[in-house]
Amino acid sequence: MGDSSDSVSVDMEGVSLGGKEHLVKTCLGYVSVAVLGDQDKPALVTYPDLALNHMSCFQGLLFCPEACSLLLHNFCIYHISPPGHELGASAISLDDSVYSVDDLVDQIAEVLDFFGLGAVMCMGVTAGAYILTRFAMKYRSRVMGLILVSPICKAASWTEWLYNKVMSNLLYFYGMCGVVKEILLKRYFSKEVRGGVHIPESDIVQACRRSLDERQSSNVWRFLEAMNGRPDISEGLRKLQCRSLIFVGDSSPFHSEALYMTSKLDRRYSALVEVQACGSMVTEEQPHAMLIPIEYFLMGYGLYRPSQSSVSPRSPLSPSCIAPELLSPESMGLKLKPIKTRVRDPHERS
Repeated sequence: MGDSSDSVSVDMEGVSLGGKEHLVKTCLGYVSVAVLGDQDKPALVTYPDLALNHMSCFQGLLFCPEACSLLLHNFCIYHISPPGHELGASAISLDDSVYSVDDLVDQIAEVLDFFGLGAVMCMGVTAGAYILTRFAMKYRSRVMGLILVSPICKAASWTEWLYNKVMSNLLYFYGMCGVVKEILLKRYFSKEVRGGVHIPESDIVQACRRSLDERQSSNVWRFLEAMNGRPDISEGLRKLQCRSLIFVGDSSPFHSEALYMTSKLDRRYSALVEVQACGSMVTEEQPHAMLIPIEYFLMGYGLYRPSQSSVSPRSPLSPSCIAPELLSPESMGLKLKPIKTRVRDPHERS
């Protein structure tokens, strides 16, 4: 691990899932890294979407006992937050220069160097998925695999660019106002959980709304500006030397881009999982839909879940619940192929 003068450790035992937060000194200033698990195990690096941190982007997945058990049995998790997105962050000075997506990519390399990490598994959501994919393209030997949720790979279209500019101006002049929060919630979640006139918002949307109130608007503005100026990385995707597992909700505004990205990846080493009735943030809205695909994806690396005796008979990881498509040799890590999945209605008859 790096010299103690380059980091500040903050006890997070009171925070759900425990762990410790490290403020690691990088070329962009200090960045928050929450470490969860045994640091002697292989590393899983996460990166959240715009205006989120690991508590608001990956908590739903890790609150699933089976998912938490599967991931912590095999990995130590390093949750990297975009600059100034961690809980209690202060506003970054407006005098500081605006960073680029490549600056964020290089910052991840600095974090890995600080913790003495070699090749890592990566998991990112939308903007975070883009950053980690670009990291895998630039630092190929440092990424063993990518788990991407509602990823993007193209430069912002004119429509997206203008849409983001409106949000950027609102953030700059009015802060995290109601309009910005509504735009972000539509980005993250499907209409079913956002509710409406006669349907109340779900608990996960309410929790996310509260977390957005805690963000420093100027810090979110910086990340948004970086993403709005991102370059197209489509042509380099086929050269990726690691396996990729992509999840996307069929109600996600990034659904078509995730399909496009999948078409650009080497089909021998990539798989697409479309989750029905779900928005972009599958990790929060339908985390159970991720369990089986992730388990079989990790088998390709010789990584397995804990013994069967430690899993509930009704667990989604039980063999009787495994989709037939996942039982093929290709899905055991030799070759991954596109599949679809959905969360089964508990009242649906077999």
